[in-house]
Amino acid sequence: MAGPPPTELPVDPAAGELDAGAAAIDVVRHHPESPLAWATLAETARAEGADDVSVYAYARVGYHRSLDLLRRNGWKGHGPVPWAHEPNRGFLRSLAALTKAAEAIGETGEAERCRDFLRDSSPEAADALL
Repeated sequence: MAGPPPTELPVDPAAGELDAGAAAIDVVRHHPESPLAWATLAETARAEGADDVSVYAYARVGYHRSLDLLRRNGWKGHGPVPWAHEPNRGFLRSLAALTKAAEAIGETGEAERCRDFLRDSSPEAADALL
């Protein structure tokens, strides 16, 4: 029996601003619903040496915004979310950022669940991001 069909999210409205070089913090203010903006904010904060708890918080918001968006687009709690479909990358990057941030604060169980969720959603994303 076949599994659920792949979920393909719509274009994230924050993508254009981020591609144009806008600061992630400003894009989050314009598009607080955007998983891509939150993922970028988490990644930027981590790269700039921000406190691990702050990075975790940014990644967790991106993850929860992603779950909302996935559900609105037909996702039933499991199934593929392909890395090859560019608009899915906000979710996948949020999940990878949450995995790393959970590890950094010692939340081992959550890090393992997130790693498994990422690999189940998109093995390609897991290979690229972790």
